[in-house]
Amino acid sequence: MFRPTTLFYSDGYKIGHPAMLAEGTDYLYGTWIPRSTKHAPKGITKIVSFGQQMTWRWIHDEFTENFFAQPVDVAEKFVKDMALYLGMEYNGEHFIALHKLGYLPVRVKSLPEGIETRTNVPHMTFINTVKGFAWLTLFLETIVSSLAWKPATSASIALQYKRNLVKYILKTDPANAFLIPFLAHDFSARGLDPWTMVSSGLGHATSFRGSDTLVVIPAARYFYGEPENEVVINSVNASEHSVSTTKIFTVGEKQMLIDWMTKFDKGILSVVMDTFDITKVAKPSEGGYCFDLKDQILSRDGKLVIRPDSGDPVEIICGHGRTELTDNENKAFYPEFYTKGLIECLWDIFGGTINAQGYKVLDPHIGAIYGDSITTDRQVEIYDRLAAKGFAATNIVLGVGSYTYQYNTRDTFGFAAKGAWFQANGVNYDIFKDPISDDGTKKSLKGLIAVHELVDGDHAVEVQCSEEDEKGGILQVIYEDGKFYNETTLTIIRGKLEQLVSNQTPELV
Repeated sequence: MFRPTTLFYSDGYKIGHPAMLAEGTDYLYGTWIPRSTKHAPKGITKIVSFGQQMTWRWIHDEFTENFFAQPVDVAEKFVKDMALYLGMEYNGEHFIALHKLGYLPVRVKSLPEGIETRTNVPHMTFINTVKGFAWLTLFLETIVSSLAWKPATSASIALQYKRNLVKYILKTDPANAFLIPFLAHDFSARGLDPWTMVSSGLGHATSFRGSDTLVVIPAARYFYGEPENEVVINSVNASEHSVSTTKIFTVGEKQMLIDWMTKFDKGILSVVMDTFDITKVAKPSEGGYCFDLKDQILSRDGKLVIRPDSGDPVEIICGHGRTELTDNENKAFYPEFYTKGLIECLWDIFGGTINAQGYKVLDPHIGAIYGDSITTDRQVEIYDRLAAKGFAATNIVLGVGSYTYQYNTRDTFGFAAKGAWFQANGVNYDIFKDPISDDGTKKSLKGLIAVHELVDGDHAVEVQCSEEDEKGGILQVIYEDGKFYNETTLTIIRGKLEQLVSNQTPELV
């Protein structure tokens, strides 16, 4: 398989940097920091600290197995490749020296994972621990940057989904608040590369338990110490169009429902129903599949979940309310579906209860999930429109996928690693950047850093610290000279974020 030596996971311009450092540089200190929320989903003003432990476990494993455990010629061959790459002689003795050392001589400090910060609060700092390896600190910038931004970004967006849920469920159905961990379900795996499945999937899992990203299970155990016998995430038996069409073209769609409810006679069963005409399932009279199978659905020991997978999610779930329909809508088996929306149609068939807040909650034997093109903006619009029609937010599960977790970059929160301090020939220097052509976003922190937690949950960043003061604050060593410290678990992180949301219970809409 393709597995290059870990040194290749860097930007090409890093290759010449060891020779560019100030003469006599012994130590170089850098920060990893979110600098802006201007490209973040609306409403997000803070960033979740998450993924640092996972990032450094991956880096450690890669260097251990694919560099240090290999013969020294792995470094020598890399140096030869760099000479070819640059088209000139290249002195790569520092790479060979690193291999001979046998471990990564860096100290990494991190914010505790599972807390929120404003921008310009560093989530990590790092410095070399052995003279002669100052170059390594920011040589690792590329690999850190490529790994660390995604889990924090996805965790931050997941927390916004959760905050929105809490807000609307407090208004429309607080008795079923226990469902919150399952009402935003991760459908993003197929739109992500394998590593991002892990990092983003774990980010989602910091706030939710509903997920179809299976790799989260072993990843949570490996990177975040979840016990082998404990549940990490949950999902249900669910169909897709490929299996649905094998039934539709042999026995028909209605019989498909009968067969599957017979085979899966207990628990939650999710069935995609828009292969051709979603309205056939929802017509509240003879000929509508749910109407015709009402008795079987209500007598089943579990919930049948109807899943549309196309169209405008807001209108499919809530209806558009127009009396005039498009030509395409008029072709439907039950055109009124587009005016009413799925939830109202299911209510017309199955009914349910009206809760203490005056909102309708579907019979527990029937439900709905929608998993295409969901965003936090659409989430809020769906809940608003359902509430306006008298329906609780708990009537719909939202599958969050590519529109939520794939439409992001490192710039969603402006993450960057920058040098802040170095020592050369025994003299300390505070360094920073502040481009006159920039709006201030790219201005970096100066000197050694300490972060202090304030009473109101905010954080104060102390810059230009003494070496002694840098040891204080809430940044804690998580990795040093090949060893891990102050490790945490997904369970602990989830608990912190749950408490954070509880402490910041939003006002009712």
